[in-house]
Amino acid sequence: MIRVMLVDDQELLRAGFRMVLGAQPDIEVVAEAGDGVRALEVLRDVEVDVVLMDVRMPRMDGVEATRHIDGPKVLILTTFDLDEYAFAAVKAGASGFLLKDVPPDDLVSAIRSVHAGDAVVAPSTLKRMLGRFAAQLPTDQLADASELTPREREVLLMVARGLSNLEIAARLVLAEATVKTHLGRVLAKLGLRDRAQVVVYAYEAGLVVPSHQPKG
Repeated sequence: MIRVMLVDDQELLRAGFRMVLGAQPDIEVVAEAGDGVRALEVLRDVEVDVVLMDVRMPRMDGVEATRHIDGPKVLILTTFDLDEYAFAAVKAGASGFLLKDVPPDDLVSAIRSVHAGDAVVAPSTLKRMLGRFAAQLPTDQLADASELTPREREVLLMVARGLSNLEIAARLVLAEATVKTHLGRVLAKLGLRDRAQVVVYAYEAGLVVPSHQPKG
């Protein structure tokens, strides 16, 4: 059973999500909160696997709350596709983001994917966000990519450009399981959580340049 927490200041929205998720045999809504402060309080006492987190809330927003969450996977809910707050949340450790008007089937699928360790943001969507906002955001100390093997670096760059594991396997003539192994080593060496953060890292390290910026 996937234990889900709903964090949003709109009670009606939480009720809608609760109804959708309550109909699933493998998902249970175990907690709710109306802001980031309350969410962190509840998480001290309740075991949660996935947090559905709104961005704009009173007292503490979803980005700041995400920075303080260790353990549960965080899935950001946002009103706009290109939202600098959602990107900041991915940097803070969220596993991806969804639009608030997401179809019910996609919401359920996203929760299952995040619980399984995948990022639910399509890398191409995250790349659009990065292209628009990366230059405006502060860069933290980055891990050194020189520790990667040439093959691991290839996999990192292909993930950053939006390719799936299957597409990378075809390009490199490898088994998909081998690609997953390489990606796992990339995550471990660079201290990243998932492929969404791989895209963030690649842009911030200058390995991939946003299309609106001149190369060199």
